[in-house]
Amino acid sequence: MKRCLLLAALAALLILPVMAHDIITTKLTYTRDVSRIFQRRCISCHGPGSSIPLTSYDEVRPWAVAIKEQVLARSMPPWGAVKGFANLAPDDSLTQEEILIIAAWVVGGAPQGNTALLPAQKPPARWAPLAELSDALVVSTRQVLTKPLTITGIRPQAESKIDSVRITARLPDGQVEPLLWLYGYDPEWPQIFRFSKPLRLPRGTLIEATGPVRYCLETQIITLSRKR
Repeated sequence: MKRCLLLAALAALLILPVMAHDIITTKLTYTRDVSRIFQRRCISCHGPGSSIPLTSYDEVRPWAVAIKEQVLARSMPPWGAVKGFANLAPDDSLTQEEILIIAAWVVGGAPQGNTALLPAQKPPARWAPLAELSDALVVSTRQVLTKPLTITGIRPQAESKIDSVRITARLPDGQVEPLLWLYGYDPEWPQIFRFSKPLRLPRGTLIEATGPVRYCLETQIITLSRKR
């Protein structure tokens, strides 16, 4: 009798973690809420055939906790800048709402939901070719412009990871223009942060970073067509 009770107790202990794993405490679901975020933000790198495909619930579920940690740390998608600090385009980072949805879904048990609510499959997005840029000025932390300059982006030249550095332009009249806030930037994912529209900076503008960092101010290459 005692042996049966002991076996029953052990069985209950083995079952408890499985039961706890299946406890659902959120109304958010993969099919209705999370899959759409993945389709917008993740599938371009984590599509079919990639090292870690994330195109279905069965593929996403084993990585749920790791995904939550990555998005909360803003390590994925690998953007490396704070959203909204400057007017950047394209901006591939997750919105705060998207981050909260993913985190709450995972903490709430990562339920699948009704498969009928899955979004329609879309072909990979075809982006319009971006304008060609060139280095207009290389800055080591801070520099005052000796002549007017129109910039269309910033290219970091960091040799190591950057936790948090803000880059601003202080105009001669005292106005401060936010340019870029590098946050969790990894030089293994190099990129040019482009502005949604060119920014003209007058002579005497102070370009300054809050920490030691080297970066290039970029300008658009204008190609003139030859008249016939």
